[in-house]
Amino acid sequence: MRLGYLFLSSSSSSVVGSSISRSIVRPAPSLLLHRPFHFIPNRTTTKSNRFQFSPRTTLTASPSSMVSTFKPEQARVPPALQLPSPPITKFKIGLCQLSVTADKERNIVHARAAIEEAAEKGAKLVVLPEIWNSPYSNDSFPIYAEDIDTGPDASPSTAMLSEAARLLKITIVGGSIPERSGDKLYNTCCVFDADGKLKAKHRKIHLFDIDIPGKITFKESQTLTAGETPTVVDTEVGRIGIGICYDIRQELAMLYAARGAHLICYPGAFNMTTGPLHWELLQRARAVDNQLYVATCAPARDVGGGYVAWGHSTLIGPFGEVLATTEHDEAIVISEIDYSQIDLRRTNLPLEKQRRGDLYQLVDVQRSSSQ
Repeated sequence: MRLGYLFLSSSSSSVVGSSISRSIVRPAPSLLLHRPFHFIPNRTTTKSNRFQFSPRTTLTASPSSMVSTFKPEQARVPPALQLPSPPITKFKIGLCQLSVTADKERNIVHARAAIEEAAEKGAKLVVLPEIWNSPYSNDSFPIYAEDIDTGPDASPSTAMLSEAARLLKITIVGGSIPERSGDKLYNTCCVFDADGKLKAKHRKIHLFDIDIPGKITFKESQTLTAGETPTVVDTEVGRIGIGICYDIRQELAMLYAARGAHLICYPGAFNMTTGPLHWELLQRARAVDNQLYVATCAPARDVGGGYVAWGHSTLIGPFGEVLATTEHDEAIVISEIDYSQIDLRRTNLPLEKQRRGDLYQLVDVQRSSSQ
């Protein structure tokens, strides 16, 4: 079964320029129904070939005719789901930007302490960084990997997350850890509810393979296998889409918005090359394009490490505004999420009703194949 998404274009036509020689180019009649514009009728020429104009008239297409012509409901296949009513509309989120060492046991204890501190500060949702129990390297992934499906004895990292979520009565988006499944390794994020139950497991879909000469070369595909399933999960704090780091660059966010996500969480470890230019830019773009919240959580920077993370864990609002962020040191970012802002921004700027289903479509292959 193919899982993912695909873009289709409903037209293969191209745009061709026109030369004008003593002639007037007017909009085609069909275009008059498509959008409001100003039209200058009764344009005539005199014997001196100078143009004269009659008073300008404005023709405006009705919103209903625009919708029927543009077919916005067909821009998502299957049609986008309505935004569900969340169990809670306003709550605090905690982003735990953690230092990571080669001592796995220390990393687990340290992460638990940060989760507890965030909960003490009122966070109902706590997010951890990408690869928080292990150094970020292809050499380390096989050594630190855990078999999550086997149970708590084989996965002390997720056992801690489950217990912390249950005791603190919070939802945890558990960053990511290297996961072993059979003979394959994955970069995996686990989500636990307030009862400590594993609600979802997201395996990083887009592997981070980069080669910028003189700057950075890293290829996750040397050791890791790409996940095949987009992940959206209903929790006590709303419907959450999960992506890991490089997943933020792709169309996954549009797919999650079409599935009714209120919030997308991206544990991520951008580096010192892409971080300064792309990290905040991509978060704000995903939030403003899809009119939802975006939360990211990164490891703290270790300049002596083999992979140096950019840090800057951040919460972005549905209008692209930076609500909270930090620098590169260890920190716990606490901020408020208010889902009523999603409805407000989608009313202010009704992008969903303005899509051009007559020109393009986003196909959710997984949803389509299950129907």
